[in-house]
Amino acid sequence: MYTKDGSNLVPVPSNAVIPERDINDMPALECKNLGITFGGLHAVENFNLTIGRTEIAGLIGPNGAGKTTVFNLLTNVYQPTTGTILLNGMDTHGMSTAQVSKAGIGRTFQNIRLFNNLTVEENIMVAMDKSMKYGLFDGLLRLPGFFREEKKAHQKALELLHIFEMENVASHRAGSLPYGAQRRVEIVRALATDPKVLLLDEPAAGMNPSETADLMANIRKIRDTFHIAVVLIEHDMNLVMNVCEGLCVLNFGRIIAKGSPAEIQKNPTVIEAYLGKSHSKGDSDKVSDMLIDAIVENRNGSDTESAAKLVQKSGKGGKRK
Repeated sequence: MYTKDGSNLVPVPSNAVIPERDINDMPALECKNLGITFGGLHAVENFNLTIGRTEIAGLIGPNGAGKTTVFNLLTNVYQPTTGTILLNGMDTHGMSTAQVSKAGIGRTFQNIRLFNNLTVEENIMVAMDKSMKYGLFDGLLRLPGFFREEKKAHQKALELLHIFEMENVASHRAGSLPYGAQRRVEIVRALATDPKVLLLDEPAAGMNPSETADLMANIRKIRDTFHIAVVLIEHDMNLVMNVCEGLCVLNFGRIIAKGSPAEIQKNPTVIEAYLGKSHSKGDSDKVSDMLIDAIVENRNGSDTESAAKLVQKSGKGGKRK
């Protein structure tokens, strides 16, 4: 099974497929029978996924499929009702979101969550707290250790901004930047946590075609520079089909298909989920084009998370089994 960039996807003992280059390394992320229930709503159910050490993977599906809910489970914003999440072989059950971040998962959000009144550089340095090696008194008394660590953080922030060619806006107020630039700052801030797995929730939202093309190149550059896995939720099919090595398709909280972008584009179950049963056996090229159009149209909708929040407000929820 080959992807567009020529990498070969191969099976592993868990019946998952990962890039051949990662076959001898422990998977960066494994989800086993993962699920969450809000009252009577099964937002995610029996979710199984393995991500290779340096894989770029995509999570797609119609609006309300549960994609962002999966990201919230992976980062322990929600505690799973069932199942296991292994990050570099370590079970993350019971960890706080901060502990999950320190363990190696960085993420961005559908809605931008920058500190608008801080500078771009300050937004990035905020994410470096786990790597800062000075104590409370060093900070209060401005001892040499404080200035030494702050200098290191400043240099690291500029190095990360260089990836996106944004060093020139380091001193600008984050809230003053255009929407697409704020998206890029969020990605840089996530990288500042030194993740092993980077979760990007609709990173191309608000970007024009030129910015999206740059993002595509930068996602590969991030993978190759930092040797990490990248998992993205995205409705921009040009981005997904050209940068992702493997795709996982969700519908109503359940996985309906996995495979390379080319395989997913022609998968009848995926076509039925987006276009209805009448299209699942039509002309393959025409239906593939219709499928891409349908996925793009889904960009403006909300995820299962919205429905889940309504149920969660009632105070109902399940315990992990």
